[in-house]
Amino acid sequence: MIGSKISRRYAKALLSLGQDDGHYEEYGQNLNEFASFCSANNEFFQVVSNQIFSVEDRKKVLEAVLEKSLFSNVVKNFLRLLVDKNRIAAIGGITDYYSKLTDELSNITRANIITAKPLKTKALDKLKKALTGLISKDVMTDVKQDDSLIGGLIVKIGDLVLDGSVKAQLEGLKESLKRGEYS
Repeated sequence: MIGSKISRRYAKALLSLGQDDGHYEEYGQNLNEFASFCSANNEFFQVVSNQIFSVEDRKKVLEAVLEKSLFSNVVKNFLRLLVDKNRIAAIGGITDYYSKLTDELSNITRANIITAKPLKTKALDKLKKALTGLISKDVMTDVKQDDSLIGGLIVKIGDLVLDGSVKAQLEGLKESLKRGEYS
C-alpha cells in the first residue's frame, strides 16, 4: 500500500511538470524506456536500487546510463531524485501510474483481451470500434491467448469484465443443471 502511495505521488509530480511545459508524453516514453531497461538489466537495477551501496555509488552507476540516454533533462533529474530519496526501486509502479494518468488526460482506456485463438486484424479492429462506442473513449488493446477458454474471448477494462468465452458459458450451464433449472 505504501509503495503505491509513493508511486502515485512521484508520478503525479512528474506529470505536473510535464503538463506545465507540455512534454508529459515525452516524459512518459522516457520513463517506459528506463523501466524496460531496468527489467532487461537486472544487475544494473539491483545496484541502483540497493541501499547496501552508498547513494554516491548508485548515482555514479545511474549517471553512466543517463549519459548515453536521450532522456529529457527533467526525466534525468527525476531519476536522480529517485536515487537520492531511495525511491528508484519503485520505478515500475511510478511508470505504471504515470501511464494511467496520461491515458486519462488523452481520453484513452486500456483493454485486456484474452482469446482462445489469435484474433485477426479485422476482428480486432471491429472489437476496438465496438468498445470505443461502449465506453466513449479511445481504446488501446493488449491481446493475450489462453487455450483453456475453448472459444470466445474475455475483455477487461478497469473493473468491467465482459466474458464471452465458451468456458464461462459451459460453467454457467453446469451451474444451471446443478440447480435443476433444465429438468
